Amino acid sequence: MTTTQDGVRVNRWLQLAFGVVCMCMIANMQYGWTFFVNPMQERHGWDRAAIQIAFTLFVVTETWLVPVEGWFVDKYGPRIVTLFGGLLCGIAWVMNSYAESLTTLYIAAAIGGTGAGAVYGTCVGNSLKWFPDRRGLAAGITAMGFGAGSALTVVPIQAMIKSSGYEAAFFYFGIGQGVIVMLLALFLVAPKKGDVPEVARVSQSKRDYTPGEMVRTPIFWVMYAMFVMMAAGGLMATAQLGPIAKDFHIADTPVSLLGITLPALTFAATLDRVLNGVTRPFFGWVSDHIGRENTMFLSFGIEGVGIYALSVFGHDPIAFVILTGLVFFAWGEIYSLFPATCGDTFGSKYAATNAGLLYTAKGTAALIVPYTSVITTMTGDWKAVFLAAAALNILAALMAVFVLKPMRQAYVRKDPATIPPATAPAR
Repeated sequence: MTTTQDGVRVNRWLQLAFGVVCMCMIANMQYGWTFFVNPMQERHGWDRAAIQIAFTLFVVTETWLVPVEGWFVDKYGPRIVTLFGGLLCGIAWVMNSYAESLTTLYIAAAIGGTGAGAVYGTCVGNSLKWFPDRRGLAAGITAMGFGAGSALTVVPIQAMIKSSGYEAAFFYFGIGQGVIVMLLALFLVAPKKGDVPEVARVSQSKRDYTPGEMVRTPIFWVMYAMFVMMAAGGLMATAQLGPIAKDFHIADTPVSLLGITLPALTFAATLDRVLNGVTRPFFGWVSDHIGRENTMFLSFGIEGVGIYALSVFGHDPIAFVILTGLVFFAWGEIYSLFPATCGDTFGSKYAATNAGLLYTAKGTAALIVPYTSVITTMTGDWKAVFLAAAALNILAALMAVFVLKPMRQAYVRKDPATIPPATAPAR
């Protein structure tokens, strides 16, 4: 659909494309992190758990500040927030390249998280506004940029780390990614009333909930708890993939699949990022047709089984590559399913802020990541961590159909005219 705003023709699919590219540019800040952990540990002698605190700070600031950034998007539009975010992302990685202390690393992580959250929250929120009729697909395509955006840079980043040091990789990729985000930000706009269709296959709210109204509904906190459960296992795999492969003694073992031969860690990291991106529009599209909760049950269940299988068979390099791919494929869709469900339940007007509030669950889950290194050190292996993550995923899958689905159906059946605004039903 093409509309005209202030004499300029605006195509919503092009807006979606701009958001996807911006997401690709910030993807390395999370998914490329694992390649820097071991080099930083070797260079400075820092404890691995201490280094991973930076990852946690990044994710916490990336998520917990999104509601504030979303408020600015809802009030002032996507352009200025994305410009600000791109600038901070570039500054953060340049700081990482010069960091000689953990304190500097932590400060850079907080700056980078703030910037990445601004870009992420803006692009996802804008897609929900432009595509109320296809929220699952639009949120999935946008989130795909964040999930798969780092796939093309896995080999270049590793090559630069080996040839020039991790500092150079931080510096040059940081500047490049930040500049591209800032340029694309100039073309982002929000839809105006009447610019978008209002028809969808899934039930949607007939009115727009303010953030304050939303957080007073039980259904929001059920979704929040499920989001935390699902995000914890995936973030552990994202942050610890390199250390896990090293501890399994397979990181540099050659693996041949699909006519390609690469070291197990490189192969897994590349495949994981592709599948982690593909899953987001795929399951988003599925959820537009069979319902959000049914799709959650299917994908969350696969994730739980995949993590358990990785704990049992992951010491085999081929199994490691295949099973980590399955884990990332079944995990990445949370970043399309939860925003779409939030938009369906609480409306479009405050979509960026509301989705941002729900997205803070990722930051809550990130607080768990450093403890995975501690638990592994205490137990001597990764088994306890894998089993806990698998259990959380299975529990979230069951909650989708036995808790969330009945709650949303009950909201639909109620008469909104007889219910206070804070608990009015989604339709």
